[in-house]
Amino acid sequence: MLTIHGREMQFCDGMTRRSFLKIGGLAMGGLSLPEVLQAQSASGNPSSDKALIMIFLSGGAPHQDMYDLKMDAPVEIRGEFQPISTSVPGIHICEHLPRMAGMMQDLVPIRSIVGSVGRHDAFQCMTGRNVAQQPQGGWPSIGATVSSLHGNKYPEIPAFVGLSPKMKTAGWGDPGQPGFLGAAHGAFRPNGDAQQDMVLKDITLDRLSDRKTLLTSFDRFRREADSTGVITGLDAFQEQALGILTSSRLADALDLEQEDPRTRARYGSSSPEPAGYGDAGPLMGDYLLTARRLIESGVRVVTLAYGRWDWHGRPHGTNFENARDHLPNLDQAVTSLLADLKQRGMEKDVSVVVWGEFGRTPKINKNGGRDHWPQVSSALLAGGGIRTGQVIGATNRLGEYATERPVHFQEVFATLYRNLGIHTNEATVTDLNGRPRYLVDHNQHKPMPELV
Repeated sequence: MLTIHGREMQFCDGMTRRSFLKIGGLAMGGLSLPEVLQAQSASGNPSSDKALIMIFLSGGAPHQDMYDLKMDAPVEIRGEFQPISTSVPGIHICEHLPRMAGMMQDLVPIRSIVGSVGRHDAFQCMTGRNVAQQPQGGWPSIGATVSSLHGNKYPEIPAFVGLSPKMKTAGWGDPGQPGFLGAAHGAFRPNGDAQQDMVLKDITLDRLSDRKTLLTSFDRFRREADSTGVITGLDAFQEQALGILTSSRLADALDLEQEDPRTRARYGSSSPEPAGYGDAGPLMGDYLLTARRLIESGVRVVTLAYGRWDWHGRPHGTNFENARDHLPNLDQAVTSLLADLKQRGMEKDVSVVVWGEFGRTPKINKNGGRDHWPQVSSALLAGGGIRTGQVIGATNRLGEYATERPVHFQEVFATLYRNLGIHTNEATVTDLNGRPRYLVDHNQHKPMPELV
């Protein structure tokens, strides 16, 4: 976070800023904030409340221990958990997800995600694309694409925020890259460097205001001589950048001390310590609560990583020991988020997707773990106006491959884009060679008809 100290000041919106302001670190690819705003302004700014929260289960969650338990399989595949009934007759999920079971009418587990390239990173979950087959500059993430196509809802609020902290396994902390769309559409990352305050080179609000006055005076003669309007335009972006730095809107969204403590407690564990071991992300219920607050403030896409799901076994605990820790925490945080969205009347506008980069091996290894399994994995969808209360897809008796309704990553993306008001058979973004690019391979992958 960024702390700017200063005395009480009166700004043009009529609000005072006492003592200090906290805002997230502006980690946006090396561009100055006015340059970012200028680039985003060219995207347009259609009025829309549609938004997305993407929860990335870094490391790859065990599909057969969550939504697709295999009770008829041999013991070395079946595992230790039992299925429980849900609020939708005929749908059963893991006993360690009781809250999800109780609100299954609002959820869609997908048991048959296919198309994983088997990489240990967030890239495919953020783009839907194969990292090995990229145009110059790279594929943009869904957050960057929405930023490009929809722009900022409010000038002082970024369109795309990534809450994932930095991790030793860098690809797990990836919030989604801007690719060929450029740094202006990269994620605003309040947790990019550390979860601690930084002082902006000891610049107080007084000095920030004085510097703005000095720059205005210095450029006055150029504005008077400018016949093209370029300088005037740049002044507008400088003004907008100062507005972000001094507005409380973003700072308030990131400040969980303003939240009702009872609501915050409902989201569960919020320890910043790595979950599991080493290069993990934390089990941070606060991240999901912050995501909801950011969406309320006008952010269009929020991404975050939750926990560490790469459970190969001892000495770091078996698959089932880790799952007994992670699953109840995920259960509590996700259902609290969805209940919050529903209580606020946001559930039809905000899509939520929970998934990882691949599944886990059907057979439990000698160390009590499950290894990487890109052949099939699972996902959970909610919100966005989709038809919930159903399960999609099935795998064979051993959980090895999809037998019914395989769902490609790009079908999920096509559905999410549709929920955001973007039609993937029409919308394009322009790459570095001036070539229009569809958001998914639209001739092959459409929005899921079961959901829309």
